[in-house]
Amino acid sequence: MYNYLLDTLIAVVKSGSFTKASEKMYLSPTAVMKQINTLEKQLDLKLLRRTPNGVELTPAGKVVYRDAKFMVDYAKKTIAEARAAESRYDTTFCVGTSLLNPAKPFMDIWYRVNQKFPDYKLHLVPFEDDHNGILSEIGQLGEKFDFLIGVCDSRTWLSMCNFLPLGRYRKMIAVSREHRLAGKKKISLSDLYGETLMMVKRGDSGVNDFLRNDLERNHPQIHIEDTAQFYDLSVFNRCAETGNALLTIECWQEVHPGLVTIPVDWEYSIPYGLLYAKDAPDDVLRFTKEVEKII
Repeated sequence: MYNYLLDTLIAVVKSGSFTKASEKMYLSPTAVMKQINTLEKQLDLKLLRRTPNGVELTPAGKVVYRDAKFMVDYAKKTIAEARAAESRYDTTFCVGTSLLNPAKPFMDIWYRVNQKFPDYKLHLVPFEDDHNGILSEIGQLGEKFDFLIGVCDSRTWLSMCNFLPLGRYRKMIAVSREHRLAGKKKISLSDLYGETLMMVKRGDSGVNDFLRNDLERNHPQIHIEDTAQFYDLSVFNRCAETGNALLTIECWQEVHPGLVTIPVDWEYSIPYGLLYAKDAPDDVLRFTKEVEKII
């Protein structure tokens, strides 16, 4: 209906810089600049001028920006009306699936409650576990997806969506198949003395922060290396390539074929469950109510 890159232009102009716009869009500044460059190339117009204080519109950019918000709002209204008309006939739940957030746990639940939704079908929607873009995917709950299912102890994620806990996964340790600990059936924290343990940086996960505090206070012999705030395959690759240990969870044992995942002599675990939009439609809310009855 409209060029989605207009959203990027509006965000940059309102924010006054690529960096501030990237924070609001949950993208990197480089990705935002690339989108603006693509829009300028498509229109064959220079829209923004870089200045020491940020960015400002060119004369051509002022004309495009003047009407961009109207076009975006009008297109969104049209799409919303079309979806409302379609919803009378569309009885499909869209479920996101990825390497780290697979749809199988959702499928296990679906076949326990699907008799309550006899006319509904499921459509799996793949997405990438890119730590730079995962928040953008979470932000599309209610649009691209009806549900995601995965591990969630992130304050950032929980601020963006509803979460229905379904259970907990044990925290475990992954190491290279050639690591000295790879053959162990279970490890103790003392086994990790002298090792570098990769885990997400402090501040977003209560469980990880509590575990980090325990390690720093009681096991200073373990060196901690911060990873990206959200895991993706690059984190598992770094574990395999450096020989470091990686804090992981039991459901990710098959993510990287070069790693082995080992239980640890501790009680740490993390919740997983259904993620859905804060303004979810009635059928999504009805589904969550049915799920609550069986968990």
